[in-house]
Amino acid sequence: MTIKERIESVRERIAAAALRVGRDPGEVLVVAVAKTFPVSAVREAVAAGINDVGENRVQEAKAKIAEIDAPYRWHMVGHLQTNKARLAVRLFDWIQSLDSLKLARELETAVSGLGKPVRTLVEVNLAQELSKTGLTETDLFSFLEQAMSLPSLSIEGLMVMPPFDPDPERGRPYFQRLRRLRDEAASRFPQLALTHLSMGMSHDFEVAVEEGATMVRIGTAIFGERPTKQMLAG
Repeated sequence: MTIKERIESVRERIAAAALRVGRDPGEVLVVAVAKTFPVSAVREAVAAGINDVGENRVQEAKAKIAEIDAPYRWHMVGHLQTNKARLAVRLFDWIQSLDSLKLARELETAVSGLGKPVRTLVEVNLAQELSKTGLTETDLFSFLEQAMSLPSLSIEGLMVMPPFDPDPERGRPYFQRLRRLRDEAASRFPQLALTHLSMGMSHDFEVAVEEGATMVRIGTAIFGERPTKQMLAG
C-alpha cells in the first residue's frame, strides 16, 4: 500500500470507530508520527492530506523542518529534555509530552519572547512504567494548580501511552482512566481549556477513539514498518 492508501484506511477506521459510539469523526485529529522516516515520506503524507506531523526527537524534527516548506503543524510526542525547551518552542506547534514543573517553567521562559503561547498536553504515566516519562496520576492535580501560574503555557489536555500489548482491548482501561482524569481536571480547573485527549497509536487507535480520543498518534499504520539500523546504514 502507498502512504496515501494507508492514510485513507486509517481515516476510514477512525470514522467507523467514532460512529460506533455516536461521535463525529471530524473530532479526531490524526498526527502522523514520522520518527526515523525520511523527508520524502513526510512530503507524501502531507500531499495526501496530513496536516499534523509528530516527532520524538528535537534534532530529527529540526532537520526535517529545514527541508520541508508546507502549511502544517509539528507535534513533539517524545520525551523533551529541559535543555531542548528553547529550540522546541521554535520548532513545534504542540508539546504533547509535558511531564514536569521544571519543564513547564523552561517552556514558559523559552516562549516568553515569541509572542505566542506554547500549546501543550500533560503526559500521564498511568501504569507507572519506569521506562516511560510522565506525571503520576496522584501528582497531576497539584501540577496543574502550579502550572496555571505560567501565563504563556497553554495546557489543553492530557496524553497517555499505555503499556504495549498486541491486544488493543488491553489499552481500553487506560484510555477510560485518562478520560475520567481529564474530566475531573476540567471540573477542578475551569480556567484551563482541557479539551484534548491524545491517546491511541497504530495498534489500538480504534479503541482510543471509542473512548474519546481527540488526537491519535499514528506511525506504522501510515508510513509502514520503521527502517532498521541496517536499512538506514545502507
